[in-house]
This record gives sequence, C-alpha cells and structure tokens, in this order.
Amino acid sequence: MKVISLIGARPQYIKEAVLNKAFKEAGVEEIIVNSGQHYDYNMADVFFEKLNIKAPDYNLKVGSGLHGEMTAKIMVGFEKLVMDIKPDVVLVYGDTNTTLAGAIVSTKLKIPLAHVEAGIRMLPKDMPEEINRTLTDRISNYLFCPSELSVVNLKKEGITQGVYFTGDVTYDLFLQSKEHFDYSVYENMKLEENKYILVTLHRDYNVDDNERFEKILKELDKLSKDFRIVFPIHPRSKKRIEQFGYEKYINGIELIEPIDYLSLMGLLQHSKSVITDSGGFQKEAYFSKKPAYLPMPDPAWHELVNYGMNTLCEADNIYEKILDEKDYNYVPNIYGQGDAGEKIVNILGERIDV
Repeated sequence: MKVISLIGARPQYIKEAVLNKAFKEAGVEEIIVNSGQHYDYNMADVFFEKLNIKAPDYNLKVGSGLHGEMTAKIMVGFEKLVMDIKPDVVLVYGDTNTTLAGAIVSTKLKIPLAHVEAGIRMLPKDMPEEINRTLTDRISNYLFCPSELSVVNLKKEGITQGVYFTGDVTYDLFLQSKEHFDYSVYENMKLEENKYILVTLHRDYNVDDNERFEKILKELDKLSKDFRIVFPIHPRSKKRIEQFGYEKYINGIELIEPIDYLSLMGLLQHSKSVITDSGGFQKEAYFSKKPAYLPMPDPAWHELVNYGMNTLCEADNIYEKILDEKDYNYVPNIYGQGDAGEKIVNILGERIDV
C-alpha cells in the first residue's frame, strides 16, 4: 500500500508523527507532502526535528494568503504530485485549507480519501475551519473519529459508511512523548508551579475582529494582575495587535515566540490553567489534567465542556470565569486508549485494494 499524507499546520505535524510511526511498523510506504501553509520556523520545521518525524518528501511552499488563493495553490501543486505518484490512499488531517485542498484533489482523481479527526462540529458554521472539516467529511471514504460523539455527529448528518471510532492520534503522541517534554522555557522564565496561565489565540473569529480581540486582551490584562500570563503568540495575533494598536493591553502579558510541541507541553504541565481557541490545545490541556477556558461560541470538543473540564467564555468574562474556577474532576479515556494510529493503519491495510 502506498500512502500520501498531506500536512501543513502544527496540529497536522503532530498527528503525522503518530501515523508515520505506525506506517513504518506496518511496512507501509508513506509519502509526506508539506503544503507550506505555515512557514514560520517555530511553527513548522522544528516539529520535524524535535519529534523525529521523517522530513517531507515534497514541500509545496504555498505560504500565507487569502483562503481561496492558498487553497488553489495547494490544489494545483498537490494534483500534479498525486497524478505522478499514484497513491492507493490520500490522508488529510483536521480542518485547515490544506485539508480541504487535498480532499478535493484526491476525490476528483478518484483516489480513496481518509480523514483523520473526522466528525468534529462547532459554531459558528462560517468559520473557515468548520467549513473545511465539514466539506472534507462529506467526500471522504474513510472517516476516523477521535471520540464517540464525533461518530454521532456524522450519523446525524446521514454519514454512516466508512466511519470508525479509532480514538485520537494526538493522545497517542502525548503518551509517547511525555518523557521527552522540554521544560527549558519554564525554567528560563523562572515560572512557578500553578502560578501562571498559558494562552494561545489564533482563530480569525477572535483576532481578526478588532472589538472582540480588544475585549479578550483587556481580560488578559486584568488577569496579569493576579497571575503571570504566558502567551506564545501566533503570527496572526501579533500582526493584529500591531494593526489595531493594542500594544497598551500587553504590557503585563509575557509574550514569547511560538514554541515547538515538546516545549509547549512542558509549559502546560506546570501551568494553573489554559486560555485557548485552539482545538488541539483544548485536548492537550485535558490530557494534562488542566482546566481550559475557551473564548469561543462553541467548543471543538463538546465532551470536555459537557464533563465540566473545559469552560466556554465570552470575550469579556474570561477573568470572571477563571476567578470562579470550579473543582476539576478528570474523566479518563474519552479519546481512546492511545492506540489510534495503529487502528487507523490496520483499517486501511484491511480495506484498501492495492
């Protein structure tokens, strides 16, 4: 079996690390294509180094741009590769423009399409990520669901063929990488256990809306009077702070450059809690048994909110929610047993006609 895995953003590199290992162990030929959607060193190349992932066989180097422009560039480059390589299956991951571009190309070329992390649903429906994931699910042949709820979501939409509850590959990686977490940022910043809040923000819903982003930054500024606020800042968020003139709100916030997965996990382990709009980081907080506060209208992971481990916030009540923190009651194994990668590879091996 010959597999092409198309990746292009931090969460996809992480998922790929798990599948790459599982494919190697199964003796499956895998070709990795990096769209280049995220091109910042700390957001991209460093993951291949730190996680010991096989370097991409191809890099489309599309960079940033408007959604249509970026998606089109990926489709043009990826289509040529797929026609040349003739894989037995194409794997796409998550909910980025890279995901949708790869899904459209493989489906139109009649190559079986597998979607890792299928079935997640969240509001608002017009978020680019939600559009990408929903459309990809509609045309996928194999839908690998990280939770039982994601299977239910697909069933509600009439999608029942090729649907599998495998568990979440990011939980596999978390367990595999735990002994390698990097605590150097924690140590260099002289942080103290449970006395800082870790922040990640990047979704256009939050940072492109100047009024909403201002409210969030004001809340972080208030929190900085009670806790140290550590914010590995996404390039988009940094650009918007400069564009909107919001520098006055970040004087008490400790902004640092984007960091690699192992360093981020190291910071997470000793934090008090997390404020994030990242779907992946919501789960990683759960894996680390840390409460997460989500300035979003709807979570990517409803299970975690339903069980009370993550909390939805308005842009202007984050401070209030954190000060009113409830007891944290951890519910185990929501996302499987840590063997999702092996299950996915086995399913494809059994069902793909080579």
